[in-house]
Amino acid sequence: MKRTKNEAPNLRRFRLSYFLFGIGVLYLLFVSFKFPHFLRILSNEVDDRLDGVSVGGSEDSDVSKSFENYVYEDAMHRRLEDNKDHDSLLRPNKEPLKDEEHGHEPVRQHPPRYGRITGKIMEERKRANELPVLERMADEAWLLGLKAWNEVDKVDKESGNNSVLEGKAESCPSWVSISGEELEKGDGLMFLPCGLAAGSSITVVGTPRHAHKEFVPNLAKTKNGEGLVSVSQFMVELQGLKSVDGEEPPKILHLNPRIKGDWSKHPVIEHNTCYRMHWGKSQRCDGLPSGDEEDMLVDGYRRCEKWMRNDIVGSKESKTASWFKRFIGREQKPEVTWQFPFIEGRLFILTLHAGVDGYHINVGGRHVTSFPYRTGFTLEDATGLSVKGDVDVHSIFATSLPTSHPSFSPQRVLEMSEAWKASPLPKHPIRLFIGILSASNHFAERMAVRKTWMQSPAVKSSDVVARFFVALNPRKEVNIELKKESAYFGDIVILPFMDRYELVVLKTVAICEFGIKNVTAAHIMKIDDDTFIRLDTVLKEIVKFPHKKSLYMGNLNLGHRPLRYGKWAVTYEEWPEEVYPPYANGPAYVISSDIVTFILSQHKNRKSRLFKMEDVSMGMWVEQYNNTVSAVQYSHSWKFCQYGCIEGYYTAHYQSPKQMICLWDKLSRGRASCCNFR
Repeated sequence: MKRTKNEAPNLRRFRLSYFLFGIGVLYLLFVSFKFPHFLRILSNEVDDRLDGVSVGGSEDSDVSKSFENYVYEDAMHRRLEDNKDHDSLLRPNKEPLKDEEHGHEPVRQHPPRYGRITGKIMEERKRANELPVLERMADEAWLLGLKAWNEVDKVDKESGNNSVLEGKAESCPSWVSISGEELEKGDGLMFLPCGLAAGSSITVVGTPRHAHKEFVPNLAKTKNGEGLVSVSQFMVELQGLKSVDGEEPPKILHLNPRIKGDWSKHPVIEHNTCYRMHWGKSQRCDGLPSGDEEDMLVDGYRRCEKWMRNDIVGSKESKTASWFKRFIGREQKPEVTWQFPFIEGRLFILTLHAGVDGYHINVGGRHVTSFPYRTGFTLEDATGLSVKGDVDVHSIFATSLPTSHPSFSPQRVLEMSEAWKASPLPKHPIRLFIGILSASNHFAERMAVRKTWMQSPAVKSSDVVARFFVALNPRKEVNIELKKESAYFGDIVILPFMDRYELVVLKTVAICEFGIKNVTAAHIMKIDDDTFIRLDTVLKEIVKFPHKKSLYMGNLNLGHRPLRYGKWAVTYEEWPEEVYPPYANGPAYVISSDIVTFILSQHKNRKSRLFKMEDVSMGMWVEQYNNTVSAVQYSHSWKFCQYGCIEGYYTAHYQSPKQMICLWDKLSRGRASCCNFR
């Protein structure tokens, strides 16, 4: 049979496809046999390289890397309205399967964006991959902490373990400068080595950018709102030392010019401070002058200057009256002030001057605003300047800076008195052990506690014992000072892991363990170092309950729902239920020793769940005890104040060192009243 012309090409294509398919099969077989061997070789090479820079000793470790990059991480503070819905987490269609061994849901693994992956962690990755993200984070924090502790120990041996009083002052430059390009490379942050002093000045040269449109969901919901608004704003902030990774550094001064205005639709300059991620009351300057009263002045300057002309006829004076004054020859001479000091696309020169009573802001050589110092901060705390937002910075100059490090300030040396040293741990059972959560560089907060409620008769008689619990800092010099402070006062328990905001729960476990194993306490109390306690009143509240009754006391939250979006977002993998169990707010709560013993046994066997919010973790553990062992007495009181201070308080939170001294002074005179002057 004669072939057609099309048969031969089709046959060739048919045979070619079979040939290519056969090659593909052979390649897959080769890969399936050889690929695991290739992975093992690659893994060993990576491990060998990383072992050289692991805990043993690299000069370029994360612990000693650039201070600016490690200490400061901050995002733009405030927008006109936060669009919180765009980060909202969707609930999964199916509930995650329970993990019977650990009592929680298996978490889908993603590589954590923190720290360094050392050779040791690489070797243990199979074990680590079976753990939740929080526990893997804790593992690495311990590794980094051990390395930091070894560095401190090495310095201690070389220096002969000198007392904190014998240290030599670290010299610092009297001025620093940075260009706009350098500032941008440093994420908008400028390092001030020894903070500021009275007379220090910082000059920022920049140009505000032109406004851009932003969508505001709440505005779109209004009757005629389109949801679009013009925005041009920037922030100049003096920041303190960031002591805990994951917690924002304190904002000692927040200067926020809003050129296009905000909800007022008029240009405005806002001032504020942020203490422990808690914003104070803002000072808004909107073009009207502040009063000339003495209590409104800062070093003789107004808090807010006027930046409008006063020859505009106001509502109090009619056009007829204004015309009549001009007709009779009494023309009102306009008092020319100034426009809003920041204009889009126009260069400005802003000078921030540290005075005696507060900060003074000059723009273009004239005074614009002043902001009084707030308690809780000192000039030496201002170790960084942040400039972010709709602005192009050309250069920054800081002059008249202190030349000695604040760690060796005269005030610190004066406070190192024997009167504030802790008594040795008692051998007899005690009524209450108080664990105080603190950070490595919170020396002022610890001194305020030592001088106030730690001088209570119950503590002096060793009926109550209090200790600070502090993790390590990325900065070696901060850890060295912490160790010296601990050796001198004898009241600090140093936890050898790198401090992270998400790992506060580990400090809580350490407090529980210390209260049971190092002392024999009937009850354990956890507080923060900015919490003031009326210790006698708390002891009287505890006595009201039977001695053998399991107790959980504090400002209890019932039916609280986890946030699924924003900064404090909790995923459904982390917490699948719609509400949290009852839990006491973190600044202060009390638990009985039987609950603590149960928590420690569960933690030892890895049966207790770790949650990134330590107060919620405690609520989970107490509920587990309540459901499986014995009924718990839940005792709620608003007098364990969560925010600030209320009259008749048991504990008061967010108290600055100055407020702590004030509260103690009032309490010593028999008055349990607040000192709300922050």
